[in-house]
Amino acid sequence: MANKAYCRIFQGVMKIGNYFMGYRTPEYIEGPGSIRSLPAQILEKGVRKVLLVTDGGLVNIGLPNGLIEAMKEAGLDYAVFSDIQPNPTDENVEAGLKVFHDESCDGIIAFGGGSPMDCAKAIAARHARPRKSVAQLQGILKVMKKIVPVWAVPTTAGTGSETTVAAVITEAKTHHKASINDPSILPKYAVLDPELTMGLPPFTTATTGMDALCHAVEAYTNHTYNTKEEDWRAKEAVRLIHEYLYKAYENGSDLEARQQMQLAAFHAGRAFTRGCVGYVHAVGHTLGGLYGVAHGLAMSVILPHVMRQFGPAVYGRLADLADVCGMAGASDAEKAENFISWMEELKVKMGIPAGFDCIQDADREQICRWADAEANPLYPVPVIWQREDFMKLLDTLSKA
Repeated sequence: MANKAYCRIFQGVMKIGNYFMGYRTPEYIEGPGSIRSLPAQILEKGVRKVLLVTDGGLVNIGLPNGLIEAMKEAGLDYAVFSDIQPNPTDENVEAGLKVFHDESCDGIIAFGGGSPMDCAKAIAARHARPRKSVAQLQGILKVMKKIVPVWAVPTTAGTGSETTVAAVITEAKTHHKASINDPSILPKYAVLDPELTMGLPPFTTATTGMDALCHAVEAYTNHTYNTKEEDWRAKEAVRLIHEYLYKAYENGSDLEARQQMQLAAFHAGRAFTRGCVGYVHAVGHTLGGLYGVAHGLAMSVILPHVMRQFGPAVYGRLADLADVCGMAGASDAEKAENFISWMEELKVKMGIPAGFDCIQDADREQICRWADAEANPLYPVPVIWQREDFMKLLDTLSKA
């Protein structure tokens, strides 16, 4: 398990190195119906045929149809790849790459939630690095080459993948879930069209919104790598989620709430792109890989448990977030408790469970090892955990 001194030294070096990484925020268009202006923008960039990466569920309900009609009208040629699992695998990436080559595409549209987004970015990474497998690209700075243009079109308000340098892919044979982390795979363009999220079921609205909250909270409580921009974006995301998530959950046709939640996810994604996530994601990824737990659900369930286990180390930063939300408290500890309690109460109101019954005793050591390998030394978490800390969290999740 993690050597604490090594982790902090590594993070100190990364903090300096981050100033040379060239982080950027994607150009974006926003507003109801903005998706229909995308084909003209793509053609202006010199791209003539795109691979539309989406998932079968969205195709079945016809959500990409408006974009497809707009591409036909604009004369933008396209091919569709939708054979993607909820937790995209290396096999999905290879299949998508084959379609990209077979159809002679020169650009990519990632259309959907986190799964199509991550798969699309991984396809672009594999195209840029044809001699490396997905496994060889996972880790830090393994791509380091210019990718084909990628336009990201989120249809949920949660992952923020349109603003991130990460693509999380599961190895089909082992079920190990890990990230490709490289600034070169950050999409250059994004479309934030709230009409695309109007048909989301309430529970999906809830878990994807909590995913965005997790990104903001983990990035802000990490804080080591942050500049003023990441801190501001994290706080702004939390403010918007506090005001609009339950409104979007209660009334899916509330266009303002949908728009503001997309913006919140965008801010949160940009915040953790540099600030990083933490143990919520590290443990959640293992549950997704081993048991197929949807990413947003994993984040929703685990987030308050990790913040409670961090204890006083996060009181000050959580108090800041409580202030942003207008929560009272006589001390940082009281404000932090109020903030965590709000997250727990929001979960109950939206029907999100407190824990999991899927965690198998035989898998616990593997979960700890995988979570430790993902998080340490990269993630600048407030408290560096050892095996017993991960086990304590698993006990809490199983008993909740």
